[in-house]
Amino acid sequence: MDRFRDPDVLARVLGDWMSAASGALYRQLATALARAVSDGELVSGDRLPSERDLARSLHLSRATVVAAYDELRGRGLVESRQGSGTRVAAPIDREPAAVTKRLQRGLSSEAVRRFDSAPDSLISMRYALEPGDPRIATAAAAVVEEDLPSLLDELGYSPRGLPALREALARTYADSGLPTAPDQVIVTTGTQQAMTLISQLVVERGATVAVESPSWPGCFDTFSALGARIVGVPMDDHGIRPDALRATLAAEEVAALFVMPTFHNPTGTLMTAARRREVAEVAADLGVPVVEDNAYSTPVTHSGELPPPLAAFAPAGGRVLATGSLSKALWAGLRIGWIRASAGDIERLGYLKASADMGTPLLDQAIARRLLDDLADLSADRTAVARERLEHVTGLLRSELPGWEWQEPAGGTALWIRLPGVDASVFARVALRHGVEVTPGRETDPTGAWDDHLRLPFTFDAATMTEAVRRLAAAYAETSGASA
Repeated sequence: MDRFRDPDVLARVLGDWMSAASGALYRQLATALARAVSDGELVSGDRLPSERDLARSLHLSRATVVAAYDELRGRGLVESRQGSGTRVAAPIDREPAAVTKRLQRGLSSEAVRRFDSAPDSLISMRYALEPGDPRIATAAAAVVEEDLPSLLDELGYSPRGLPALREALARTYADSGLPTAPDQVIVTTGTQQAMTLISQLVVERGATVAVESPSWPGCFDTFSALGARIVGVPMDDHGIRPDALRATLAAEEVAALFVMPTFHNPTGTLMTAARRREVAEVAADLGVPVVEDNAYSTPVTHSGELPPPLAAFAPAGGRVLATGSLSKALWAGLRIGWIRASAGDIERLGYLKASADMGTPLLDQAIARRLLDDLADLSADRTAVARERLEHVTGLLRSELPGWEWQEPAGGTALWIRLPGVDASVFARVALRHGVEVTPGRETDPTGAWDDHLRLPFTFDAATMTEAVRRLAAAYAETSGASA
C-alpha cells in the first residue's frame, strides 16, 4: 500500500509531533511514527516516504530521518528492502482508540486537538475566532428574565427550530432580496451541522461534488465523510468562473455544487450579482443543486450594499440550499446556524435533524432571536474593528515579510497570501516549531494548485498579531534560507 508515499500526507498524520516527545530530534520523529503504527494510522505494508522526501516535507536534515528510520527498524516496526523502500512491518495490535483517531484525520480536524490541548505559547491561526460581543450577555439576561417562562411551556424538542427565530430569519432573507417563508428555514447547531445535513440529503455515497478552487477545508471533511469525490472549479476576481463551471458540470456527473459567494473563504472574494445569476443559471440548466454558504458577512474593503443571496437568482426549477450562521458575525460559542431552501427540502432536512439531535437548544435560539434585531449595528462594529486589524497586519507584513504577496479581501477575516517559491505546507510545519499555526494552501485544494499560498486570519489583537508576524518572519527565514 502506498498511501503515505506523499510525505505531506504522512506529515498531517504526525501532526505536531515535536511537542509530544523529548530527546534527540530523530528519536522524537521515531516516537511519533511508532505511535502512528500503534494507533492503527500506519498499518502493515504501508510504504513510507523516502528519507529525502520526508526530510523536505518536515524541513529536517536527511540524516535525522535516516536515524529515525534506523530506530524503527531496530524496534522491528519497519523493514526496508532493495527496490521497495521502507514499509511498516508485521501487524501490530492497535490501541482501543485507533478507530477514533482515524476519524480525526480530516483536513480541519486539527481544531479538536488544538482546542483541547494547545500549549499556552502557541498562536493558532488556523481559525478566525474572536471573543463574543458583550451584548450577547445582555440578550441572554433578557431571555432568562422575560422569555424563559414561556419557553418552559414548550416540550423542549424542536427539530426545525424555534418558530420565532425561523420567522425572524425569513424576514432577514426577505430584506436581503430573497422572499422567504418560515417553512423554508430550519435552524441548525452551527454551519457545520447545516453542511452535514445538506450533504446527507443531496450527496449519495461515492458521488462527485464540485467546489470552488480554492475552497473551505471544512467542506472537504463534510463531503469526504460520505466518500464523495471532489472536483475544483477555478475562480477569478468575481467568483467561480461560469465557463469553467459549465464545462465541469457537463463533463462530470456532479451531485452538488458548493460555493461561498459572499466573502469567500479563503480568498475574501465577493461574487458579483451578475456572476451569481450566471452560476445559478448554469447549475439549474444542468440540473445540479447548489449549496450556498454565506457564513461570512463582515465587509472589510467592500463598501455599499451586498448582492442578494445566490438563491435569489435561481431560475424556475433551480435548487439552492443556502446556509448561514451567527458564529462569524457574533461568536463561535453561540452555535446557531440555519438552512434556507424549498419547503419540501426543509421538511426532509427536518427528519434528518430530528435523528441527529432532536433540535438545537431553545435557550440559544431565543438569544439569537433577540440579537437579530441588532445585527446591523453589531456587524457595523465588527467591520470597524476588522478594518483596523487589516491595516495593522498588512503594515506588519510589508515591513517584516516584504516578499509575501496578497490582494486585500473584500470581506471576511483573513488574507490569502502567496509565498513565492516556497511550499506553504513545509513552511506551516516550520512555523509550528516557531509557535504559530497556519493553514497551508494544500488544505484548500488537494490538487496542489495553491501549494504556495496560506491563509492568515487577522482577527487577533495588535499585540498578538505583532508577535505572530515576528514568529512567521523567523520561520520564513529558516524555510527560505534567506533573511526575511
